[in-house]
Amino acid sequence: MEPRRRRPPFRGYGVPDTEEGMLAWSWATERLESARNYWVATTRPDGRPHSMPVWGIWLDGAFFFGSGRSSAKSRNLAANPAIVVHLESGDETVILEGLAESVLDETLEQRVDEVYGGKYDFTPDSSGEADPWFVVRPKRAYAWTESGYPGTATQFDFG
Repeated sequence: MEPRRRRPPFRGYGVPDTEEGMLAWSWATERLESARNYWVATTRPDGRPHSMPVWGIWLDGAFFFGSGRSSAKSRNLAANPAIVVHLESGDETVILEGLAESVLDETLEQRVDEVYGGKYDFTPDSSGEADPWFVVRPKRAYAWTESGYPGTATQFDFG
């Protein structure tokens, strides 16, 4: 499903009103698929932010990553599932906002294991004690290129 594309309301940055130069969602997903490292930002129960790099995969229109059961990320997401995911690059920026959910479907978990393992040449623990996978289906995303900013600034809204 293609998200609704529009200009982000970045006041004072010279973002144009026209659609000329806006990026396609396919541009963003290509970068989400090919990235090696991602950053996730969660909120601690006391309201303080927490940000960490993770490995992950873009699969079926969603971002998947794992985290230790007792990690700060997992504890934070148990209290508040709101999350921001973004690429390392500020030159080709993609930022996702959404909610993280535990992957509970065994068939989907096996697919994630296979794709993740192929991408990182790492086989996740498949025992019953395995750390959980989280899935983030974006609610909103932002994308732009540094060299084309502000003309490439694009916001994507998911229904």
